[in-house]
Amino acid sequence: QDQLVESGGGSVQAGGSLRLSCAAPAYIYDNYYMGWFRQAPGKEREKVATVYPGGAATYYVDSVKGRFTISQDNAKSTLFLQMNSLKPEDTAMYYCAADRTLTGWGRSPAYWGQGTQVTVTP
Repeated sequence: QDQLVESGGGSVQAGGSLRLSCAAPAYIYDNYYMGWFRQAPGKEREKVATVYPGGAATYYVDSVKGRFTISQDNAKSTLFLQMNSLKPEDTAMYYCAADRTLTGWGRSPAYWGQGTQVTVTP
């Protein structure tokens, strides 16, 4: 169920940066596990970044550590993914997602955005 609204994707050269945003209903933003997934054609869906409720903790897949950072604007109930030093391997459709419980988050989140395309050219 798409209740999250994503934006910020685009096409950039390797080494460039993009910032994705995910606007969420306040009840989701304030209380749920949230984060970002990505999926490239023919590839498995991959969990990229996670933030616990209230920003209590953040986690990143090894391949993006040091390059991607989650941030939040609490007043706007908006989650961001700052992506720096982008590589062609980062090319994928990026999805914001959320779930009320850690179990649900780990299995398959209940809430999803529509996706925003990120393309990194050599």
